[in-house]
Amino acid sequence: MAIKQTKAQKKVQYDKKLCSLLDQYSQVLIAIADNVGSNQLQNIRKGLRGDSVVLMGKNTLIRRCIRLHAENSGNANYLNLLPLLVGNVGLIFTKGDLKEVSEEVTKYKVGAPARVGLVAPIDVIVPPGNTGLDPSQTSFFQVLNIPTKINKGTVEIITPVELIKKGDKVGSSEAALLAKLGIRPFSYGLVVTSVYDNGSVFSPEVLDLTEDDRIEKFAVGVSMVASLSLAISYPTVAAAPHMFINGYKNVLAVAVATEYSFPLAKKVKEYLKDPSKFAVVTAAAPVAAADSSAAPAAKEEKKEEPEEESDEDIGFSLFDD
Repeated sequence: MAIKQTKAQKKVQYDKKLCSLLDQYSQVLIAIADNVGSNQLQNIRKGLRGDSVVLMGKNTLIRRCIRLHAENSGNANYLNLLPLLVGNVGLIFTKGDLKEVSEEVTKYKVGAPARVGLVAPIDVIVPPGNTGLDPSQTSFFQVLNIPTKINKGTVEIITPVELIKKGDKVGSSEAALLAKLGIRPFSYGLVVTSVYDNGSVFSPEVLDLTEDDRIEKFAVGVSMVASLSLAISYPTVAAAPHMFINGYKNVLAVAVATEYSFPLAKKVKEYLKDPSKFAVVTAAAPVAAADSSAAPAAKEEKKEEPEEESDEDIGFSLFDD
């Protein structure tokens, strides 16, 4: 027969387990566990078994363990988890891909009835159709202003009705009607709210970013760094190409305005001394285009000439007398 542990012994054992997980894992998903039953949580543990561990517990106990571990190990990164331990939350320690683990967690959702006083996480819409209820149950529909009719001895809902709005509390009439219709409108499971990765904490939406999204955001960041560097004349890798180009423009401007010259500036000075060279360059392109277009036309004319010669060779015409 197993010996029942005291509260103090359970706390010591919990401390050892949490400290061991903090030493082994550098990635943690923080998930809300509202309305999640023990059987459902057990199924989630089984589904994540291998590279992930789900740990539940009192927030005060978890905070205490994290603080002690940070002091003893000298690793203060896990202190970033403390502000996230609010409400009914659990920790999912993992060594796998964060996005894959987060998607796996969302698979284990279980349908739940609408209980009285529960805040609706989604809109609840009752679909039209035959309810299978006898006419004596029409009072429920009348209280909720749901249009119905009697069809073949049963109550039939005529149009879809938004019974409960997201954020509203479920009333007794709504809960009773949904129970009679056999509708379980809500589904609950672990909901990942924050992600911890080697000291960094961010929203789970970051996990949905694609490679193109990362490249785009990186390019925006580089352009901002380059703009700031140019504005304050502080050299950086991002601003270096622009600084070189601007410097070359300045040197070129000095060379054009003075007698100082260098190989790359000679050509510019020649164009400025004789602007007609620009006209020669621009006029050459249309002439070449005209020559190229005239060549096919000449070939076509040449192709038509043999036909005229062939008529002369015959020696008579259809209109000759």
